[in-house]
Amino acid sequence: MKLSLAENIRTLRKERKMTQEKLAEALGVTVGAVYKWESGQSLPELNLLVEMADFFDTSVDALLGYRMKDNRLDSALERLTRYCQVMDPAALTEAEKILGKYPHSFKALYSCARVYMAFGSGNHDPRQLRRALELLEQSRVLLPQNDDPQISESVLSGNLSAVWFLLGEHEKSLELLKRNNAGGIFSGDIGFFLAVYMDRPEDAVPF
Repeated sequence: MKLSLAENIRTLRKERKMTQEKLAEALGVTVGAVYKWESGQSLPELNLLVEMADFFDTSVDALLGYRMKDNRLDSALERLTRYCQVMDPAALTEAEKILGKYPHSFKALYSCARVYMAFGSGNHDPRQLRRALELLEQSRVLLPQNDDPQISESVLSGNLSAVWFLLGEHEKSLELLKRNNAGGIFSGDIGFFLAVYMDRPEDAVPF
């Protein structure tokens, strides 16, 4: 069991696009207090923990960051995988149920984003693809929770790029790959994209 209160306060604040000043104002504390919580220098009083959990629409345990294996989430995600393997539309209903129960879980959000990617691509459904984008962006904020070495910021960027491409937003897709091409990880994709899909072989040469 591990506490990660500082990380969780910071993550939840950023998820809501709030500054430390705005959170301090909402809770009636100083900016310095919020800074100390997020840097792990001090802990909020119990009454503030309860108020903060309510503000972020989560539980005190979740805010404190008790790292306990959630067998219910694992079971739900296994069920979700089975639905997806046969492209059963029940997967979308199941995904929304999971998101309702675990709105601040990276594992839940990323898994459901992948479901919407699969169905949006297969059905050529822009609404499902845009739902995938929304969930992938939320997953980015929660990435510090991730413990799967196969998933990284680069992987998320690749997923986002793929969805933009499927939506016909080729320039957005390309720019996302270029911005996240550290170490040339996406160079092959960028070159292929430019030469084949955008008919710009001269621009593909550097890649």
